[in-house]
Amino acid sequence: MKKLQDRLLDHLQKIVIERNPYYASAGHLFAREYIRSHFAKFGEVVTHEFEVNGNKHQNLILNIAANNQKQRSPLIIGAHYDTVPACVGADDNGSGVAVLLELAEYFSTNPIKYPIQLIAFDMEEYGLSGSAAYAKKLKDDKQKLRLMISLEMLGYCDRSPNSQHYPAGLDKFYPNTGDFIGLIGSIPTIPDLIHLQHHMKSTVPCEWLPAGWRGLVIPDTRRSDHAPFWDAGYKALMITDTANMRNPHYHKSSDRLKTLDLEFLTNVCQGLIVGIKALK
Repeated sequence: MKKLQDRLLDHLQKIVIERNPYYASAGHLFAREYIRSHFAKFGEVVTHEFEVNGNKHQNLILNIAANNQKQRSPLIIGAHYDTVPACVGADDNGSGVAVLLELAEYFSTNPIKYPIQLIAFDMEEYGLSGSAAYAKKLKDDKQKLRLMISLEMLGYCDRSPNSQHYPAGLDKFYPNTGDFIGLIGSIPTIPDLIHLQHHMKSTVPCEWLPAGWRGLVIPDTRRSDHAPFWDAGYKALMITDTANMRNPHYHKSSDRLKTLDLEFLTNVCQGLIVGIKALK
C-alpha cells in the first residue's frame, strides 16, 4: 500500500488544475467528478445542489456512520474544490481537498463515536456560497452538529525567520516563522482548539486562535467555509496554513504543486486523524 504522502501527491496531481466554475468549467467538472468517484469507494455520495445567480452548483457529501448505536450529532469536515480564475490552486485549496479525500479513506474503515459528514464545497471563492447554502439547510432542518471543521490551505510551510505575518496586534503573541498549522475557532470551540492542538502537535507545530463569537473582531478569520456555520450558530473552526499571511502565491497563477511542502501536508493530515479520533 502506498504511503500517506504518496497518496496525497496522487490526489494533488489529479486536482491541481484550473477549476474555476466559470472560467475553467472543464477542469472544475473534472475535479468535482474525481472527488465524487473517490468518495463513492466508501459509500453513497449525496449531492447537495444550490443556485448562485441562476446557475446550479454542487456540494458533494459522504456520510460515515459512527462506530456505535448511540445517537450523537454529526461532525462535519469540509474543504472547497473551486479556485479563483487563472489559478490551479495547489494550496488553495487542492491541499485541503487532498486531505479530505484521505480522511474519507481512513474514517470509512476506522469510524469514531460520532457520525461524520465529509463535504466538498463548491463556490467558496464566490462568497462562501456552497457552505452558506448547506449551513442554511441544516439550520432550517433544525439539525444539530458536534462541530464543523473547515480545511483551508494546509500545505505551505516556510521555515525562514519573519516568514509569518498576522493581522495587526497578533504578532506579539504568535511566532514569526511560518512552519506551523493554525487552528482558528469561535469562543465555544476553545475546548476543541485546545484538544486538537494537544493531539496534533505530536506531528506538526500548532497554534490556536480564539476569534470571538463569529470572527467579526478579526475579519481575516472569516475567510473560509466555517464562517457561515458560525453565522448559523454552530460550533466551527478552520485548519489553515494562514493563506496570504505566509504564502506569497495566494490567489496567483504561481500557486502550484511545486510550492507545497508535502512532508508538512502529510504531518497535518496525520495530526488531524489523531485529533479527530480523540474528540470527546
